[in-house]
Amino acid sequence: MFPSPILSFIELYKGFFETGILTVALTTSLGRIGLGFALAVIIGSILGIILATSKLADETLGSLVVALQSVPSIVWLPLALVMFQGGTTAILFVIVLGGTWPMTMNVRMGIKNVQPLLIRAARTMGYKGYELIWKVMIPASIPSALTGVRLSWAFGWRALMAAELLGRGGLGRTLLDARDFFNMELVIAIMIIIAVIGLIVEYCIFNPIERKVLTRWGYAK
Repeated sequence: MFPSPILSFIELYKGFFETGILTVALTTSLGRIGLGFALAVIIGSILGIILATSKLADETLGSLVVALQSVPSIVWLPLALVMFQGGTTAILFVIVLGGTWPMTMNVRMGIKNVQPLLIRAARTMGYKGYELIWKVMIPASIPSALTGVRLSWAFGWRALMAAELLGRGGLGRTLLDARDFFNMELVIAIMIIIAVIGLIVEYCIFNPIERKVLTRWGYAK
């Protein structure tokens, strides 16, 4: 019952170089995750800074963020489809929700866990208020923020695949169409693409950046 690996690779070849189905689907998905991921990182970073520097916001909005983090992003898809009448906007909404909360929590924890000695030294040198936050606390929290970026990507990528199953276009929708036509070789081919994209992003983008950041901050072994 399991599809032939050879036939799956043949479907990969056909989808990219003959019919172009997989080329269009991959381009669509990458465009969506690129925009959604960027928005999630920006929104999450802003929220994380606010929660880390404002006790009132942390005690009120922070509880809401923790609660929303527990809700799977795909749960928002039916609401998004109604709010945005389907299409790309609904999928982007789900991606942003999937990636924002881990980014928010990691930025918040990164700033809150800045060494008190570092903050006291900065205050001794005359840093205070927003200058202390932007020039000392935020740079010191970069390693934690990088973890947030990585988690934001992972959650956003998964949210994209799930949202596209009920949306239009992209790898997720193509996978569902392949299933409906009982083309299991194409299903496996799309699964291979999804896994390969994850590996490329992890080992070719995040790992080199992580090594540079850890070396710069003195955490490298």
